[in-house]
Amino acid sequence: MQKSLWSDTITLPKYRKMDGDLKTDVLVIGGGICGILCAYFLKKAGIDCILVEKQQIAQGTTCNTTGKITAQHGLIYDYIIQHFGKETAQKYYMANNTAIRYYEELCKNIDCDFKKITSYTYSMNRVEKIENEIKALHSLGHPSQFFTSLPLPFHIAGAIGVENQAQCHPLKLIAHLVENLNIYENTTVRQIMPHGVVCDEGKITAKKIIVATHFPFINKHGSYFLKLYQHRSYVIALEKAQNVNGMYIDEAEGGLSFRNNNDLLLLGGCGQRTGKKCGNWEELIKLKNQFYPNSKIQYKWATQDCMSLDKIPYIGPYSKRTPNLYVTTGFNKWGMTSSMVSAMILCDLVQGIKNDYADIFSPSRTILKPQLLVNGFETISNFISPTAKRCPHMGCALTWNKAEHSWDCSCHGSRFKEDGTLLNNPATKNADTIQK
Repeated sequence: MQKSLWSDTITLPKYRKMDGDLKTDVLVIGGGICGILCAYFLKKAGIDCILVEKQQIAQGTTCNTTGKITAQHGLIYDYIIQHFGKETAQKYYMANNTAIRYYEELCKNIDCDFKKITSYTYSMNRVEKIENEIKALHSLGHPSQFFTSLPLPFHIAGAIGVENQAQCHPLKLIAHLVENLNIYENTTVRQIMPHGVVCDEGKITAKKIIVATHFPFINKHGSYFLKLYQHRSYVIALEKAQNVNGMYIDEAEGGLSFRNNNDLLLLGGCGQRTGKKCGNWEELIKLKNQFYPNSKIQYKWATQDCMSLDKIPYIGPYSKRTPNLYVTTGFNKWGMTSSMVSAMILCDLVQGIKNDYADIFSPSRTILKPQLLVNGFETISNFISPTAKRCPHMGCALTWNKAEHSWDCSCHGSRFKEDGTLLNNPATKNADTIQK
């Protein structure tokens, strides 16, 4: 059975369903950690705010995160310098490093397993990539170290380590953040209007709206169906495995991730674009038997991440044609830190305050990137695929996910149960054509 460590070790409060029309200054749509952080900081600033969630808070991507809080997002800084320049790389680092400090301040008096720790990115066979990343960080004036070995159960070519990063129990943190917030669960937004939204249960009038729904659900603005795709990856939590004393991730796509939470080792990876075949838990279990034969699996779960075209999240105005509507998405597997960056930026923007980092995350930046061609090819291939099982989002073909017993869309990442019940957006309704 699939269940995350986080959701099994704390019970979050339940909230009422919206019943009748409402009015607020700022409406946040989406009850993951990103939306909750936005609502939390808006309330601290004295802004009247409502948060609505179509199911229950923190039960989507948030409860399936690995809880890493870090500015070292793989080998990101050499990439950003090469494609956007040092100024953008510096801002990206400072935004994420500030996010870590915000978390540290928040967690001072909260029992959420918050721990300062070193983050490592390793390579199995491309040491020059590690060396280039270290040079990039040093050129920005930020310290990092080179390692030729790590306390992992295999040899590496090289690794970069960045100190003073962090990890936590995300749902324990959320249990504190939601105290006194104005939240409605089981409340589905069907339509966004110039001055509010239409829900199944009534209308909400709002001066500003933040869409924090993981994958944006409005297709006619912002072209997010072109700018995003989704990636699925897998985690097992092992008892009697190893204390790796750090957070680790492979620079290669589909590589392994390691971190501890108390006496459990979280081993993750073996993923692929949603809708494509991958190693899933079967591969992780083989590695568990190879590396930690005496360990026992306590939990297993999967997560889904929105990936942007250029490895930088989209945070800011939803589009140039939608004033007072904002979005946050495309966290590229770094949702904890990016959620805090989103809250920092969006809480400023909705108050009319200039934010020093907003420009590099602008959703209106160019989409002319190589990944756009990959996304386009995937969509066209799925449109012409001869199958009756189609995604209601944009009509792409669905493929059967044997490991999770779900129908998955590789165009944009929507997922459905065997009977067609919606599991993951951007689809907003069930796939009625599915028959098993």
